[in-house]
Amino acid sequence: MNYPSPYSLGATLYMPALRSDILDAVFRKKLPQLRSLVVCLEDAVAEVDVQMALQKLHLLLTNIEQCGGRLNKGPLLFVRPRNAAMAAELNDWPLIKHIDGFVLPKLGLSNLSVWSAAVTNPHLLLMPTLETAEVFNPSAMVELGLALQSTLQNRVLALRIGGNDLLGCLGLRRNPKTTLYDTPMGYAIPMLVSVMGAQGFALTAPVFEQLATPELLEAELELDIAHGLVGKTAIHPSQINIIQHSLRVSLDDLNSANVLLSDSAPAVFKHNGAMCEPATHLKWAANTLQRAKWYGVKATQKRNKNTSISLAGVN
Repeated sequence: MNYPSPYSLGATLYMPALRSDILDAVFRKKLPQLRSLVVCLEDAVAEVDVQMALQKLHLLLTNIEQCGGRLNKGPLLFVRPRNAAMAAELNDWPLIKHIDGFVLPKLGLSNLSVWSAAVTNPHLLLMPTLETAEVFNPSAMVELGLALQSTLQNRVLALRIGGNDLLGCLGLRRNPKTTLYDTPMGYAIPMLVSVMGAQGFALTAPVFEQLATPELLEAELELDIAHGLVGKTAIHPSQINIIQHSLRVSLDDLNSANVLLSDSAPAVFKHNGAMCEPATHLKWAANTLQRAKWYGVKATQKRNKNTSISLAGVN
């Protein structure tokens, strides 16, 4: 199957399945800038409302069917089932063809086989959420990454980092005046990027739960991007543009990426005051072009003329 790029996720907005305006978001009648949407049947729905939420989801899919299917350029649409048993039920719905995949909550080594048995529909992409205590164990994450590769047949679009749940495992809550990187997540995120990223998985950034400090969200996004995270969970529409504007690339980075990917690029050269080495920086360059494709280039001030100088003799 043809995968969308993980960079196409952008700001992923979670909407409780009980909401009545999800169809408008799917067809871009509202939030036209939205790139990806998750209909949530888990934490955002109380136990007493689960059956009603399932009915709402079925109605949503029925309405999409009656409209002739989703828009070609509409947002990616995912469903977060409450548990593996619910996922197994949804997996067999004929109308589930109208979603792109499932977000798998609290996936870990202990329940991977159960989830794998539940999500057998080969057309559904998967975004497991890393949000249990074992996430803090690098060895367990190495093992989980290998197990994901062998059991879910490369259907994983991205791994989602559940920041609030991970802090909850430690009995903590984010300080509203600091970024997530000033908490124990400042260890967990780089570790996950290193362990899971080295195994080929893309990762998305945790939610920013403060709505009154957009400048702090921007600061956290800079750190997310510096760690190679490909998108970020949004809890409110006001965060969508902030997240997706931050994902734009600088003109300097875009130029560097194009030079690195050029067939005529030297083995080592200087560009924009930095050493460039295609053998080392090729993946960064490809990722930068993906970000530019989906989000564009940041507006820049007038700069001095760029130059590239061969550094073939540099060790």
